[in-house]
Formats: sequence, C-alpha cells, structure tokens
Amino acid sequence: MSRAILPVADARAVRAAVVRLLRGRRLVLGLALAALVGSAAAGTLVPPLLGQIVDAVVARRGADAVTTPVLGLVGAALAQGLLAVLGMAGIARVGEEVLADLRERFVARALGLPLARLEQAGAGDLTSRVTSDLALVGDAVRQAVPDMARGALVIVLSLVGLAVLDWRFLLAALVAVPVQVLTARWYVRRSSPLYREQREVGGAQQQQLLDTAGGVATVRALDLHDDHAERVRSRAAAVVELALRVVRLQTGFFGRLNLAEFLGVAAVLATGFALVGGGAATVGTASAAALYFINLFTPVNEVLFLLDTVQSAGASLARVVGVAELDDPQDEPRSSAPGVRVRGVSHAYPGGSEVLRGVDLDIAPGTRLALVGASGAGKTTLAGVVAGVHRPTAGTVATGGAVAMVSQEVHVFAGTLADDLRLAAPAATDDDLWAALDLVDARGWVSELPEGLRAVVGTGGHTPTAAQAQQLALARLVLADPAVAVLDEATAEAGSAGARVLEAAAERVLRGRTALVVAHRLSQAAAADRIAVLDAGVLVEEGTHDELLAAGGRYARLWSAGAGRVAEGR
Repeated sequence: MSRAILPVADARAVRAAVVRLLRGRRLVLGLALAALVGSAAAGTLVPPLLGQIVDAVVARRGADAVTTPVLGLVGAALAQGLLAVLGMAGIARVGEEVLADLRERFVARALGLPLARLEQAGAGDLTSRVTSDLALVGDAVRQAVPDMARGALVIVLSLVGLAVLDWRFLLAALVAVPVQVLTARWYVRRSSPLYREQREVGGAQQQQLLDTAGGVATVRALDLHDDHAERVRSRAAAVVELALRVVRLQTGFFGRLNLAEFLGVAAVLATGFALVGGGAATVGTASAAALYFINLFTPVNEVLFLLDTVQSAGASLARVVGVAELDDPQDEPRSSAPGVRVRGVSHAYPGGSEVLRGVDLDIAPGTRLALVGASGAGKTTLAGVVAGVHRPTAGTVATGGAVAMVSQEVHVFAGTLADDLRLAAPAATDDDLWAALDLVDARGWVSELPEGLRAVVGTGGHTPTAAQAQQLALARLVLADPAVAVLDEATAEAGSAGARVLEAAAERVLRGRTALVVAHRLSQAAAADRIAVLDAGVLVEEGTHDELLAAGGRYARLWSAGAGRVAEGR
C-alpha cells in the first residue's frame, strides 16, 4: 500500500485555526502586548540620556549636570525590566493555553480517524507530528514569537527615536533596509518549502525506522537485512541532504545581514560627522544616533534570525493543524435496541479492491453471532466496520449503543495494572477491578505479582504473556460494559492451553451481551447463537450451528473436516 500522508493545512486554514485558538484570550494578550510596548519604549530612552551625559562631559559641566540623566537611566532600566517581565508572563500564559488546546484537539482528531486512514499514512507521519512538530510549535510559542514581537517593537521605536534626533539620521539608518528586506524575501521564499519538505522527510525516516525495528523478526526470517538497510540509508541520506541545504541557506542569509549592518553603520557615522562638523548636531546627539543604530543590530538580527525558527514552526503548525482541524467523524447511526443492523455494507481499502460486498446482517440484542470463513474472506474487515474502526464505502451500520472491540493484537499500557484497567472505567474501584479479573480468570497471576493491582506493567515493568494481555483486554471490556462487543480472533495468539482459558473467559464475558465474534476455532462458532459464513467478502450462509449442518453447505463441509479445529483464518 502506498503511503498517503495525513493532510497539511494551507496558510488560510492555519490563520483561521490561530484565530479560533486565541478567542477568549484577547484581553490577556492585549495587556501583555501593551506591557511589551512599554518595555520597548523605556529602552529607547537610553541613547538620548547617554547623549546628554556625553554633551555634559564635552562641555566640562559639573557633576550635577549628569545627575538627572543618570537617574533617568536607572528609571528606564527598572521600567524596561518590570514591563518586560509582565509582558512575557502574559504571552507565556496565552501561549501555553493555546498549546494545550492545540494538543487536545490534535489528539482528539487523531483518535477519531479511521484506522485504515492511519495505516495508509503510516505511524511515522502521525508520531512525527505529535512529537517533533508539536515540539517545534511549542518552542516558537514559548520563545521565538514573543522575542520576535519584542524585537519588532524595539526596531519601530528606535527608528522613531532616530527621527526625533534628526530626520537625516533616520534616512542614514534606512540605507540598510533595502538589503535587509531583500534578504528576508530571499530567505522566506526558500525556507518555507524547504522546512516543509524537511518535516515530511523526517516523518518518512521515522516511519521507515518504525517499520524496520517493529518488523525485525520478519526482516531476519526473510533475509531482508540488505533491503531494509538500504531503505534506512536512503531515508537518512535524504535527511542529511536537506540539513545541508538548510545550512547553506542560513550561511547566505547571515552573510547578507552582515553587509546590511556595515552599510547602515557607515551611513549613520558619516551623517553624524557631517552634522557635527556643520554645527547642526552636538557630539552627544551624534553619539545617541550611533547608539540607536547599534542597538538595532540585536533586534533586527534577532527578528530576521527568528524567521528561521518561525518558518520551521510554521511548517510544523500546518502539519498539526492539518490533523487538528479535520472534520469530526460522523457517528454511526444508533438503533433503539442494543443490537446490530448491517445493511448493504461494502468496503474497500484505499487503492484496493472491495473486501466486502453488499453484506446484510442482523444481531439481535443479547445474542452472539460468530463469523467464519477463509483467509481474506473479509471477517476482520466486517468486524472493524461494525466496531467503527473502518467506515464502509457503501451501506450503513446501526448499533444500539457504544461498541468495544478486542482483537488478537492488544496493547498493555505502561503504568500500574490498575491504571491500565481503569482506562476503560476511570471511576472503577479496586473491588470492580478484581471482579473483572475474576470473570476472565486472571486473579491468580495478578495476585502473585509483588504489588498486585499496583504492579507496573508494560515498558519497564512486568511483561504479560500473550494470554495475560488478552485477559487484561477482556477485563477492560467488562469494565467498559459496552452495548455491543466485537471480538476479532481474541484467543488466536495464546497457544492451545492459553486459548482454552481465553475461550472460557470470553464465554463468561459475552454471556447475555450482544456480540460479534470472529471465530478462531469452529468450536467457538458452534457455541454462538448464530453463525455467518463469509466467502470473498460476500455473506453466503447464516443460521444456527444445527441449521447450517443440516443445510450441508460450506459450514457443514468445514465442520465435517474436523469439529473444533482452527477455522480457515482471517
């Protein structure tokens, strides 16, 4: 299956998302920006006050002549520092709240995406967005954007200060602007697509590493070492090549900025020399003008340098917003009773042929239906469609309430065993947890753990066996207490002895519950209330065990080949 990355938002969608995220926080943001303006204004008082001191020294005035400007410098420094702290604190508060909202929206949308869509994109695309992309956006919100805003304010107010001293100083300072503007335009045009490409190539590299590491057993078994090594090498080479392109871009960027600084300093000093020589300005005024322009070096370079971070963060933000602003998945229709009604359901995976074709199926409330069929018949796909994991390409599925699914591939989350179970029922008491474990026959091994329910499981803790992991998944199903349960070969990976334990546990868990079971063994199907047989995505038989045996069709042939043997597969 070819990879089709998750959507990336365009500039208009990103702006709209930012506006929505800032809604309700404009007052705090406005006050914070006002404080930053005040801080920048206080900083622009420093050059003229220093110029007054220079004039007093040149004129050989007494110490009293510098008292007022010195006190002014102290006051300006205090005001600048206090207002900067208040402004940055406000910006930080808004930024963290916006980041939290963005993360929550991203996770909510990602969890709501159809599994087939995620599989087509690959885990690397999603994980790179939730890790590196969100980290870059967070760094920009916490530092780059506030620093850029503050730097821009200092630049504007410093230029105003130069104009107040003498309009000719302002003209001299503006000599550097054309070079800076052209540099910024040159940089932005090249950096935006480059950083977007860098994020995508990084995601592709992460996906390849996940594929290779996650499938290491298969790679070894099929002797695919060289093939996967080449894939990893090519992905890494693409990342390195893009990194070198970024370095070359940044080198040209800063070289042009150095030229702008040289031109600006030369113009301001020459203007000051001419004005002082002609008596149009004092040495102190010329000194203040030079200080204004030199003080512009840091904010100007900072603003232009932060274009690097902002452009990179902007590309990452577009990738995050592309997922966070996806339309809410539409809920499947609910029926009045907790049964299942499937009508005309067809399904095809992206880029593939139909796996299901026109399936009609009813599961009465409180009954259990088993699915059997050959490998590739569409059993797992139909189970996923009923559970809401996949959306049918045609037809409808109506359920009478929440649906929970347990497959043969279960995950034990890192943390305490109690926390893992409470994912299904956060308010569950310890007694509730033990009752669920009793029902799935897991009390014994859980009690033997050094800390029982408080034992750490998953990464860094106790690693459950395949059968134990399935017992925990079934216990979570009990705690969630859904209206409809879907079991997709939930006992298939436990081995013969483990399968018997899990089949007995599943029998207890599903008793009296509406359930769809993809049968791993024909004995499981025989124990169900009704059985549906799929063949190449088409429902070919349906009925009770006795009815299907009497009909002498496909199910009867499977049964006669050996009752209780493993069914033909997925």
